[in-house]
Amino acid sequence: MKTIEIKTDSRTSKILVGEKLENLIRYLPDTKTVIITDTNVSHFYKRDFPPCIIIEIGLGEKVKTIDTLNYIFAKFVEHEVDRSSFIAGIGGGIVCDVAGFAASIFMRGLKFGFVSTTLLSQVDASVGGKNGVNFKGYKNMIGTFNQPEFVICDSEMLKTLDKKYFVAGFAEIVKAGAIKNENVISYLENNYKKALNMDADVINKLVYDSVLIKSKVVEADEKEKGERRKLNFGHTFAHSFEKLTGMLHGEAVSAGMIVALKLSQKLGLIKETEFKRIKSLLENLGLPTSINVETSDILDIIRQDKKREGDTLHLVLLESIGNAIIKQVSLKQMEEMINDLRSDI
Repeated sequence: MKTIEIKTDSRTSKILVGEKLENLIRYLPDTKTVIITDTNVSHFYKRDFPPCIIIEIGLGEKVKTIDTLNYIFAKFVEHEVDRSSFIAGIGGGIVCDVAGFAASIFMRGLKFGFVSTTLLSQVDASVGGKNGVNFKGYKNMIGTFNQPEFVICDSEMLKTLDKKYFVAGFAEIVKAGAIKNENVISYLENNYKKALNMDADVINKLVYDSVLIKSKVVEADEKEKGERRKLNFGHTFAHSFEKLTGMLHGEAVSAGMIVALKLSQKLGLIKETEFKRIKSLLENLGLPTSINVETSDILDIIRQDKKREGDTLHLVLLESIGNAIIKQVSLKQMEEMINDLRSDI
């Protein structure tokens, strides 16, 4: 097991890469603990949960809502959860988002931790302190910045993931390497077959390296005022693709990165060889590199992006693999750029 500490003004969050679910009890305080999980994780792993109150929620983005929070809060009241209680989210990105947000606002804040059960969650969603829910179909419109006490990343739990969900997680690994560390891209290029076959050593290294990248960014900019915006590479477009098609978040991030790379290329930033390198890697991983949607629909959703500031968006582009920049663009400029790429999306 390897440990990464994310130190922010609010607390130190420990990411435990290679730790096991059965050891969760070692990290729980000696107080009332409530586990929030989903029906699928419960089916496979409930027998390994420590003896705690368990709240189950459903699956998919449709449960990442205020209605689900209301259900959880009612259960908290039923079980007499108080300010000394601890919340443990065991699941993928949706469970971690919902559990972390519920803990952050119930009784003005409870301590919480995660056992992350999907690749995408281990490398990104459960790490860094963003917690939230969707609103009227718009991604993570209501949320907080609040760090978990710990995140357990158990690679063994990935073996019960549907292949499609497992593959989707690699998009966030590619994103991490693309914005900060070319070595991650090189390693994945050389080991993608082993990674797709769930080689534990390869997966743990990819998770560790990705979390290490994110930890340094979060420590520098916890509340996303500058440097942390780079973690949104591809996401401005990805959120549109998710809403329009219902595709998985990782799949949408893959397609979104390609759009951002094409814009980077048109602006004379990234070389064509580097663009082709990222595109080839995504294709080798089985991730989408194009999508059939109307550009006008993309722009309608981008206008509702939570990271929009007035008429300005912070667009993340690449100058080279491992070197991301943030470019401020107006909504009008964004419309012109998207329309210019109309035939390429």
